Amino acid sequence: MPEGEGGSEHSAATDELLQRARARLAEAKTESALLAAKAAFLGREGEIQKQLKAIGALPKQERPAAGVRLNFLREEFEQMFARRREELRGETVQRRLQEEVPDITLPGRTSGAGALHPLTLAAERAAGIFAGAGFAVADGPEIESDFFNFTALNHPPDHPARSMHDTFYTGDGEHLLRTHTSPVQIRYMLAHRPPLRVIAPGRVYRRDHDATHSPMFHQIEGLWVDETVAFTDLKGALAQFFRAFFEDDKIRTRFRPSYFPFTEPSAECDIRRGKGEWLEVAGCGMVHPRVLAAGGVDARAFRGFAFGMGVERLAMLRWGVGDIRLFFENDLRFLRQFSGE
Repeated sequence: MPEGEGGSEHSAATDELLQRARARLAEAKTESALLAAKAAFLGREGEIQKQLKAIGALPKQERPAAGVRLNFLREEFEQMFARRREELRGETVQRRLQEEVPDITLPGRTSGAGALHPLTLAAERAAGIFAGAGFAVADGPEIESDFFNFTALNHPPDHPARSMHDTFYTGDGEHLLRTHTSPVQIRYMLAHRPPLRVIAPGRVYRRDHDATHSPMFHQIEGLWVDETVAFTDLKGALAQFFRAFFEDDKIRTRFRPSYFPFTEPSAECDIRRGKGEWLEVAGCGMVHPRVLAAGGVDARAFRGFAFGMGVERLAMLRWGVGDIRLFFENDLRFLRQFSGE
């Protein structure tokens, strides 16, 4: 075989193969026919594979050029295949539209109006009441450091809340999904000088799951720091809030002594509506001097009170929901009951 003759023949075969591929794709009228054409040219026993095997018979100096031509052919075929597939899909859609002519006398289809989730409604209602009383609204990170979540809030190193069976720690052991929104209060004190009033609504996480607890739930915590703020101010603020939230001027509140690392004295707050039972709804107390110091506040010049309550608990009491899990099951039959709020 004279020099160059094999290369010319291979080039002509490549051009002829491209023309046949183009014609084969154009003839394909269905998805299955299109896939069969792809297999005939790009499959293991396809035309392009045969051309690749034939390169070995070419003179050594002609093989690189032949390989380049086949790579170009492969890319060109894949592009033609993709374009033809889109054309077929478009033709299929058009054909269905022509075959399925809609009845223009039928009423229009609507997707229905959306509505806020009941927990969002409860949180916004609570935040609005506190905002009307002069409280700012603050937010913070949900992945929090151990310092802001525990140490700055006067939790000793051996406090049970730090244990792995209660808390979702990250891999480094120094960060966790926050267990309350109290860290937001520390960050707020560090960024603002007293006097200050702030609430911190948001998601929190604890290892707890039953009819009245969820591993992810929502809290609203509040903080008031001033020179003369007292426990009587705390009692008045919470009593006013519960009357407004439940729209019941006769609702009663009581405060039972309790213990929290971040407040001293501390109390549990219960409410009672009519002749019903007393129900625990919040924890509260006067901010511990160590917590004020961690927030950069001079505990000798200022005092403060803090409180925290679960949004789910407020929502369950407001609407008479007996199982917290209903809020997270996304059952529209349940959720639609609150769309009128």
